[in-house]
Amino acid sequence: MIGVGVDFGTSNSAVASFDGETVRLVQLEAHGPIMPTATYIDREFHTKTGERAIRQYIEDNTGRTVELVPEVIGKASVLVAERGASSREAAETLTQDVYSQSSFIDLGLQGRLFRGVKRLLGDKDMRRLMVFDHPYRLVALITPVLLRMQQSASRAVGHEAVAANIGHPVNFEGKDRYRNELALSRLGEACRYAGFAQKSFYPEPVAATLSYLNGPVTDTEVALTVDFGGGTLDLCVLRVRGTEYEVLATHGVALGGDHIDQRMFRELLFPLLGKGEIWRRKGQDRMIETRFPFEDYADLLLNWAMTFNLNQNRFRTPVVDCIERGGAAAEKFRRLRDLVEQNYGYVVFQALKEAKARLSSDEETVLDIPEIDVEITVTRVQFEAMISDILGWVEQAILRVLELAGICERDVDVVVRTGGSSLIPAVMRIIEDHFSGRVVEHDPFTSVAAGLAIANYHGYTFTA
Repeated sequence: MIGVGVDFGTSNSAVASFDGETVRLVQLEAHGPIMPTATYIDREFHTKTGERAIRQYIEDNTGRTVELVPEVIGKASVLVAERGASSREAAETLTQDVYSQSSFIDLGLQGRLFRGVKRLLGDKDMRRLMVFDHPYRLVALITPVLLRMQQSASRAVGHEAVAANIGHPVNFEGKDRYRNELALSRLGEACRYAGFAQKSFYPEPVAATLSYLNGPVTDTEVALTVDFGGGTLDLCVLRVRGTEYEVLATHGVALGGDHIDQRMFRELLFPLLGKGEIWRRKGQDRMIETRFPFEDYADLLLNWAMTFNLNQNRFRTPVVDCIERGGAAAEKFRRLRDLVEQNYGYVVFQALKEAKARLSSDEETVLDIPEIDVEITVTRVQFEAMISDILGWVEQAILRVLELAGICERDVDVVVRTGGSSLIPAVMRIIEDHFSGRVVEHDPFTSVAAGLAIANYHGYTFTA
C-alpha cells in the first residue's frame, strides 16, 4: 500500500507518496516537484499544462498586435427585389452576417491560457468559459492538470494510482452559501476524469499538520497550523492524543501571495508606467489636458495572462501619443509600451516574486527588470508598509480560529507555519508575538502534499 496525496493549488500544484515510512515528492516538472497550475488550449484544441503551457502562451503572444472584430451571432435575410404576383420565381434576398455590438473575437489569438481556475470552482454563475467558440466547463479546464498529476504519480509508485487524498482550502472563494459543496463537486468530477477513481477530500491545513506530526514530534497536545500559500490563508487547530487527533476548528480566507504580488505591482511599478501622468493632445480648437486613463489598463496589467489584450489600438494609441509628446513622462510610457508589446507580464511578476523572496532574508533588495528598464531599491520596511492591511487580516484570522476552537493562545503547544507566504518576516513576527517560542517552520511548499499522502496511506477521512 502506498498513499498518494494531490495538492491541486491555485498557483502551483504538487503530488506526494507515502509508503508508511518515507514521504516522496513526485517529479512533475523537469527541474522539480512543483508545477504551475496552468492549462493552455490552442486553436486545434490541443492542450499543454504546467510550465509548457506558460512557455507556449508567452511565445504565441510576444509582439503580437491584437485586433478584435465583432463576433458573428447570426445571419439575416434582406429582401432585395420582390417578384410580381404572377411570377413563379422566388423573391430575391441577400443574406448578411449579424454582428454583436458587445462581443468581439481576437482573430490572431493562437491559444487560451487558464490559471487560477480553482478560484472559480465555487461560483455557481461561472459554468462555462468560451474557448474558440466552444463552451468549456470549468471541470474540463482543470482535468488536464489533474490527469498529468495522476499519470506522474502512477509512474512514481509503479502502478496505476487510482486512489488519492485530494486537498482543498477550508473555504473556496466566493460569497455563495454553498460554494464549498459546489467546488468540491466540480473538483471531484475532474478527479474522476483524470483517473482518481477513489478519492477522499481533505482540508489542506489539516494535511500540513499531519505532515508535521509524522516527524519526530514530542509533547504536542494542541497544534495550530497557519498555511499561508499563493491563493488562500488556511488555519486549523488539532488536539493530539498519541496517534489520534481531533480537529477542533478550521478557518480560511481568500488571501494569498498572489494578492501580495499584485499589491507590489500597483505600488512599485504603476507610477513607473505612467499612472498619474497628464495626457496632452490636440483638440479641434485647443490643447486638451486630462489625467492619463491608467485605470483602463490596470486590471489587465495585474492579470499577466490577459495583458496581451492591451495590444489593441484603443489602448496603444494614447500610449504612443504620450511617447511622441516627449517630456519626462515619455520614458514611463515607453516602459508601458514595451511591457505590453513584448508580453513581459509574466517576466515582471517573476521579478516581483523573487524580490519578495529576497526581502525575507535581506533588509533591502533591488527590483531589477531590464526588459522594461526598471532598477529600483525596495526595503523591507517599505514592503511591509505596502501590505500592512494584509498583515492585519492575517492576525485577525489567527484570532478567529482560536475563537472557533474555544481555546486561548496559552493553550497552544506548537504552531506549524507553512506555505510560501508564511516566509515573509512580518508574518513570522505576528505569529511569534502571539506564540513566542512555540513556532516551527515546516516544508513551506510541500507540506500539504506530504500530509495528504500520509492521510491516504492511513485511510484518514474528514467530515466538516
